[in-house]
Amino acid sequence: MLSVALRTLRTRWATFTGSFVALSLGVALLTVTGLALASSATAPQRAPERFAAAPVVVKSQDVLRVPAPTGDRESRLAHPRPVPAATVAALRRLGRVVADRSFAVHAPAAPSDLVGHPWSTAAFAPYDLASGRSPRTAGEVAVTGDWARPGMRLHTDRGPVRVVGTLTSRDFENAVFFTDARAAQLAPSLTQLVVEADPAAVRQAVGDRAQVLTGTARRLADADPGRDGEALTAMNSLFGTAGGVTAFVSVFVVASTFAFAVAQRRREFALLRTAGATPGQIRRTVLTEALAVGTLASAAGCALGSHAAPRLAAWTVGNDLAPAWFTIGDHTWPYHAAFWTGLLVALCGATAASWRAGRTGPTEALREAAAETRTITRGRLLSGTALLLTAAVTLGLSLADDPSDLLHRKTYISRPMLLITATALFSPLLLRPLTRLLTWLPGPCALLVRENTAAGMRRTAALAAPVLVTVALAGSLLGATATLNRAQATETSERTTAAFVLTPPAGTGFDDAALRRLRAVPGTQMSPTSSTSVHVLEDGVALIRSEARAAAPGALAATTRLPLTAGAVSDLDDDSIIVNEEWQRHRVGDRVRVWLGDGTPRTLRIAAVMPTGTGDHGVYVTPRNAPGATVDRIDVALTADADPKTVATALHQALGTGKGQVLTRDAWIRATHPETNRTTRLGLLLVLGIALLYTGISVANTMVMATSDRMRDLAVLRLAGATRWQVLRLTGAEALTVVAAGALLGLLVAAVNLAGMASALALLSAPAAIELPWQALGTTTALCALVAVTSALAPAALALRRRPAELAGVRE
Repeated sequence: MLSVALRTLRTRWATFTGSFVALSLGVALLTVTGLALASSATAPQRAPERFAAAPVVVKSQDVLRVPAPTGDRESRLAHPRPVPAATVAALRRLGRVVADRSFAVHAPAAPSDLVGHPWSTAAFAPYDLASGRSPRTAGEVAVTGDWARPGMRLHTDRGPVRVVGTLTSRDFENAVFFTDARAAQLAPSLTQLVVEADPAAVRQAVGDRAQVLTGTARRLADADPGRDGEALTAMNSLFGTAGGVTAFVSVFVVASTFAFAVAQRRREFALLRTAGATPGQIRRTVLTEALAVGTLASAAGCALGSHAAPRLAAWTVGNDLAPAWFTIGDHTWPYHAAFWTGLLVALCGATAASWRAGRTGPTEALREAAAETRTITRGRLLSGTALLLTAAVTLGLSLADDPSDLLHRKTYISRPMLLITATALFSPLLLRPLTRLLTWLPGPCALLVRENTAAGMRRTAALAAPVLVTVALAGSLLGATATLNRAQATETSERTTAAFVLTPPAGTGFDDAALRRLRAVPGTQMSPTSSTSVHVLEDGVALIRSEARAAAPGALAATTRLPLTAGAVSDLDDDSIIVNEEWQRHRVGDRVRVWLGDGTPRTLRIAAVMPTGTGDHGVYVTPRNAPGATVDRIDVALTADADPKTVATALHQALGTGKGQVLTRDAWIRATHPETNRTTRLGLLLVLGIALLYTGISVANTMVMATSDRMRDLAVLRLAGATRWQVLRLTGAEALTVVAAGALLGLLVAAVNLAGMASALALLSAPAAIELPWQALGTTTALCALVAVTSALAPAALALRRRPAELAGVRE
């Protein structure tokens, strides 16, 4: 049987080329995502940036540590306490102390991420003057980069200033340096400082009241020291998702392609059985062929993946999906994982397809080689039923136990795969009535399309499978984010009752003077609120951080309609808190121990409870329980006799130019409409791009295999009197019909998945209509149709250039 297998490979090289291409591409994609995932496991050790030349940095405690039975739990504080004045005084006795302050600065034509510092800290980066001089008065600044020059005047949100010097650029920030006195006025809170003294003496003077950073630990005083860890988490999520979807799509399509390639050869198996071959010999022949093709294709895929992985890394860095240091490392396990996965899939696909042919008798096999008599096998029916029941049971359990689980990205990415696989297994049953529906029009072309797709249902299912997968994934992933965004927008609209919403420039807040001017505007009722956080230890082991807003209860009730399941907003006071149902304890009247944004422990009474909704809505406390928080939003309600236009004009005047925005309710809702952030959007496009690329090649590959196998059918049509154009039109119509059927099944899968999400939102008191991404679905289907029609017409057109009688004699 080995010689038979090798001769078959040589004779039917065109059929095995299709399987080779599908498998090698799948292994290449697995290799690429595996290498990317392995390379994103660790980050290089980043050296100190702003304080590279500083001997010792003292930084306030910005991490909350709470003892728990299984060890301390940590969480980042929203408002670290300033370094105590007594500690600063003790440090000044040890040596020179330089106070460091950081605050956002906004100005026209300036970088959007401009940050201010006192001039004396510039030496610790170190920054060097490129032109001009250092600032000496409150109205003078020095800036980094080439966007400004000495003598330029800037109208910043911190007041007008004149640039007197420029400094060499550093890639970690865009900075503007004020005099030390002016910086202290703009940012009075002192949370870190540089000490020129012996580190041991500094540690003794500080004790546990602050952090003492030396050596590489000084990087913790840089802006956003955890960005590398956050980048690793984001990259692991991105490449893990891409790898999971790639594995699913490639395994799905490769198995389908191998199964179709074997199903095409039932006539050969029939002849071998008639000649005396046993079922075991046929299965061993097919496995030998699959082993040979799988080994070569997997090796080729690994080689292709090794060249494609660096290009993926460069693309992610170029699109800011990965930090500049990200490169593909020297890892070997992704090659092993991809190679053996590809080989296993090839063997499994060939085994499953050959089992039925091997166990049939010679006469039955000959009959089935001419026409397919069974729509679906028992094993396929049982497997599809099992997967469908599993999907239904897991969905029901999630809805009953924790509906919010269906809103998580990893859930709405992984859950559709069960339903996609189940639908694909049932596709021979579903495609027959679907193709009949699509070809209901009278006429010979529609009749032939209908009968050809019904007679070759395995071929139809193999062609529809990759289209089904891609459309279902596009609809499920993009539809899930759109549905969730719409639900969040609806929540914002229902909660906001204020006529106007005022916001300061990003990274800043409203000072007391601005608040006094705004409160003096007649015909208004103000509700200033601040962003903060509250921490709670649940089950004694998990320290949960909840985003919070601090507001006065009366003003909050006048400008915001909080959805409550129990309690009342008016019950909020300095000894209570409004929580949501995500909290483990959320019964009105219960007391919970919490830690405020600066780490202060408090025991507060639950005054009211909000529903979970779309999640991450945080909690509400009074301003007294938000130490260190600045007002970053003001909701403005109007009195009955107030004129909106007059009030809007007065608010603009009271706020001042460049000090923030005055938005109407509708404008605020539009401005805060949730949009999928750029990183998530590009990540989803990467995942869908991989699926679409693989689908396109698989559709082309399978279509060429299917069309080449039907040369005699085309010859019969020509001999019956059909013109070359009529045969090509029929071939293209069949391809379009199969793509349309696969797209409709994919749309059905996406709709069912999104219906599950909509049910979860309804249970969470955030009902939303299903949002299907019609543009993406239409584009995906159109591309699949273009590839399918082109791949069907090209080999058919070449074949039809020969005479019909010659074409009818072509050996299969």
